[in-house]
Amino acid sequence: MPSGIAYDCDVLVIGGGIVGLSTAYAITRAAPGTRVTVLEKESGPARHQTGRNSGVIHSGIYYRPGSLKARYAVRGAAEMVKFCAEYGIAHAVTGKLIVATERDELPRLHGLVQRGRENGIPVRELGAAQIAEYEPEVEGLAAIHVGTTGICDFVGVARQLAEASGAEIRYGAEVRRIDRRPELGVAVLTGTGEVVRGKVLVNCAGLHCDEIARLTGDDPQMRIVPFRGEYYTLARPELVRGLVYPVPDPAFPFLGVHLTRGIDGSVHIGPNAVPALAREGYDWSVVRPRELGATLAWPGSWQIARRHWRYGTGELHRSVSRRAFTTAVRRLLPAANADDLVPSPAGVRAQAVLRDGTLVDDFLIREGARAVHVLNAPSPAATASLPIGREVARRALEALRGV
Repeated sequence: MPSGIAYDCDVLVIGGGIVGLSTAYAITRAAPGTRVTVLEKESGPARHQTGRNSGVIHSGIYYRPGSLKARYAVRGAAEMVKFCAEYGIAHAVTGKLIVATERDELPRLHGLVQRGRENGIPVRELGAAQIAEYEPEVEGLAAIHVGTTGICDFVGVARQLAEASGAEIRYGAEVRRIDRRPELGVAVLTGTGEVVRGKVLVNCAGLHCDEIARLTGDDPQMRIVPFRGEYYTLARPELVRGLVYPVPDPAFPFLGVHLTRGIDGSVHIGPNAVPALAREGYDWSVVRPRELGATLAWPGSWQIARRHWRYGTGELHRSVSRRAFTTAVRRLLPAANADDLVPSPAGVRAQAVLRDGTLVDDFLIREGARAVHVLNAPSPAATASLPIGREVARRALEALRGV
């Protein structure tokens, strides 16, 4: 870039999901007058992870005390409810049940009670007979009720963040090339041939965040390995009053097949977690050889397969067999049958994986020259988007002041 450049903005945000838009919102709130431009390759906001999930405002009960996930989820849940109420966005604080259906799950359920209390979350322990107070059709050995869990329209939240931020949002602006020069700034070439120049870049590209980091010249030291979560809609929604979850396996950052009554009254079932054949591989027919090749070339992918092949086999079986998926559902909801499961749109989780196969469990934010990269922000990122946005904004504004 030549000297004496005319910048299009002060901060250039890549990614129009809820984290990118929350970051833009936080920047303009913290530093009024800062010019922010958001580049989003789709024709509207929140088309991927934000708009393809269960719509749950998570309490923070699952996450290690002191971790970013725990702190931001607990804080973010309260802030999200307040934000939705302020702007008239559909939401409800419903509470949820976490149900143990096998004896070996009882110690893990008790562990969640302890973790919830450490995170400052109100938890009620229930015996088998008390489950029916909340969910008459659900069966289990024991359960806990988490009162601060809720549901909302995260796509509506993203739209409101975009509007309230005052940022310039450019849709249909897929990033093709990034030229970053520490002494001058960042220039981004989009698929339309447009060049957008900014002083500082913020990477909130979700499923493509590692690729964007490498385009800037930074080594993210991780790769996004996409996992597809497949959902069904319950044909008899009257069987479920609210939110019902199994006890999660602590070895995985996935919560298992659960039942979620949404703001529209429908009940979603899922997701499972199977490898996607593309970063936006929402069904088995979507295969992108370059992306699949990059996943297979990453040593961490093979380490995951070696360590967790048994778990993965079960997930794959549920993907191709509705009967197997129904069996998983019936552990919580015995009245359900295969005919009750109506296929629904899937989502893809952008899971950061280290070279040694470690699944990054916490939010991961790293910085480079004139750049801030959000490299791992899966669930509960939508819940925690307001505090995440403030943290990313703080780093971006520090970088901007240092220019």
